[in-house]
Amino acid sequence: MGAPMPALAETKKAAVTSPAPASAILDPWTGPYDGVPPWDKVKPADFPAAFDAAMKQTKAEFEVILTNPAPVTFDNTIKANELAGASVNRLFSIWGVHSSNLSNPEIRKIQAEWEPKISAFFNELQLDARWFQRVQYLYQERANLGLDNAQMRLLERTYDGLVRNGAMLDSAKKAELIEIETNIAKQFSEFQNKVLADEETYILLTDPADVVGLPDSFVASLKAAAEAKGKTGWAVANTRSAIQPFLENSPRRDLREKIWRAFTMRGDNGDANDTNATIAEILKLRQQRAELLGFETHAHYRMADTMAKEPEKAMDLMMKVWPAAVARVKEEVADMQGIADKEKAGITIEPWDYRYYAEKVRKAKYDLDQNELKPYFQLDNMVAAMFDAAGKLYGMSFTENTGTVPVFEPEVRTFEVKRDGKVIGLFYLDNFARAGKRSGAWMTTYRDQFKLSGKNNITLASNNNNFVKGAGGKPTLISIDDASTLFHEFGHAIHYLNYDITWPGLGNTPRDFVEYPSQVNENWLLTPYILNTYAKHAETGEPIPQALVDKIKASDTFNQGFATVEYLSSAILDMMLHHRKEPVTDPRAFEKEALAKIGMPKEMVMRHRLPQFNHLFSSDGYSAGYYSYLWSETMDADTWAAFAEKGDVWDKETAERFRSMLLSTGNESDRIEAYRAFRGRDPDVKYIMQKRGFPLPAETTK
Repeated sequence: MGAPMPALAETKKAAVTSPAPASAILDPWTGPYDGVPPWDKVKPADFPAAFDAAMKQTKAEFEVILTNPAPVTFDNTIKANELAGASVNRLFSIWGVHSSNLSNPEIRKIQAEWEPKISAFFNELQLDARWFQRVQYLYQERANLGLDNAQMRLLERTYDGLVRNGAMLDSAKKAELIEIETNIAKQFSEFQNKVLADEETYILLTDPADVVGLPDSFVASLKAAAEAKGKTGWAVANTRSAIQPFLENSPRRDLREKIWRAFTMRGDNGDANDTNATIAEILKLRQQRAELLGFETHAHYRMADTMAKEPEKAMDLMMKVWPAAVARVKEEVADMQGIADKEKAGITIEPWDYRYYAEKVRKAKYDLDQNELKPYFQLDNMVAAMFDAAGKLYGMSFTENTGTVPVFEPEVRTFEVKRDGKVIGLFYLDNFARAGKRSGAWMTTYRDQFKLSGKNNITLASNNNNFVKGAGGKPTLISIDDASTLFHEFGHAIHYLNYDITWPGLGNTPRDFVEYPSQVNENWLLTPYILNTYAKHAETGEPIPQALVDKIKASDTFNQGFATVEYLSSAILDMMLHHRKEPVTDPRAFEKEALAKIGMPKEMVMRHRLPQFNHLFSSDGYSAGYYSYLWSETMDADTWAAFAEKGDVWDKETAERFRSMLLSTGNESDRIEAYRAFRGRDPDVKYIMQKRGFPLPAETTK
């Protein structure tokens, strides 16, 4: 673990003083790497003043652009806008960490009050008729402006984005749109806080018989979690990182059901944290907004700027995979039921049995036990492995410098990032679950690279995971699934750390491209080089035996029915929920009916049930867009085939083409065109089907 920051003592001392002025958050960052976030100088009480000051400053910057008396040019309009907003970007980088990694009642109160105000403020700016007039003039004159390809793309995307989001509405409809957006922001905040409140609950086990059969390291972590809460026993947090290993290992069916129900019922208990009414309100507001903006449904609105473009195209891809996945689940359930019957368990497989009996099947079919593997997947070693892979592929190096820059939590580690000897970034790694941190795993950047300002603009990237920390100073052991998550999120970081773009406005890729680089990066985890070099036993230091590596390879497509159906059911329901004109008013009933309609196996549950589906209801981000993981994985499997075709998955020429054509270019060109340039064609669905061990769709076999 990284050493605690010396500044922490100062932070504790500062907590008893009066709130810092807004400038403590808004001022340019100082220190190395073109400046770093001043985590040690920020307290929750600082944010309201900072929000107020930032909005005033942003408004003033925007007015300078809008009231410029000189003739309208690309430089005094588009370029000027691209260079504005530095202080507010810094503020939201810091705020994002407090609302996602460091949430508490004070933060949630600020969030509920200020995020709707902020939403209304920025919508009013973007809908200012003077701004659209300037952009529209440039758009109409674009052929005569002497723009290069990137400038032309930025101008066209700026214009299209303004039109798509209401710039051509009359003043009354703009006011209506701003009201809708503000109300949606309120509901997002409410949903996120309700889910987080349910995730901060836990199940306390007090009888030693309750933890029989669980791995020693996991039992120790549950005991430590209980002690941290001032309890005696073993505390199972209501988060995936604690629930999943319990379900995989506990022979206590009664406890598996109890813990499974607590986890799957987050946000759906008819209490103060129930999210069903919040979801219904979000759906109503989304459809109102879509119709106001001239779109048939929310799905059409959200997908207008994606690679897929249309809801039907995304649904078509999902339904090519769904039948094969469901068929595989039936086979998996039959295997599990066979073992249960052989053991005379006297049960029919239920959702809380799936992971437990799947492990028994894994052992029976492949002589492979997850608990036998876990000691070889030590978190620190896997971190070193992902860094090494990035070095071999892209010439990147990661040198730990924890303790030299401020961090927002003592256990956050930091690393200086170089490529070919040049500093390109600073990487923050926040690995462990804790109270106030939202569940799941994610990547974010605190500052993105772009060359427009003339500065180096070193990227500040962060990975955030929720692993259960090893107790008593022992190494943290993670599952293969967790290791895949580690490599996945790091793939996002690699993407942004390799940016080499000029314009900030061309930094955001389409939602169905975003997951592509991260999913590609997962592929190197189970390569022979990584396993032989980094999968070393936590106690003996011995490398993983080749026999175990062979078993991992042999079981490569094991449980893919479960994994695919778990994800795909969530993605299909997302599209069904948003590709309709009449908003759903009873999310609970809709979920049940929709799953029955598509033939969801009764032995399973969605990976994200609607009442806790943060991807959909804590922002618009993945709404009508959760399909993007499958869309991206189709490109990922096709890309991995490109490496495999070279006979060496570490082929530097292919890696450099992937980096220079797809990773470093942001959104400077159409992403499907960039993919075609890299691969010579569109991605082929056959590779994802082969990867998951499914039969090919009929049309690909003709």
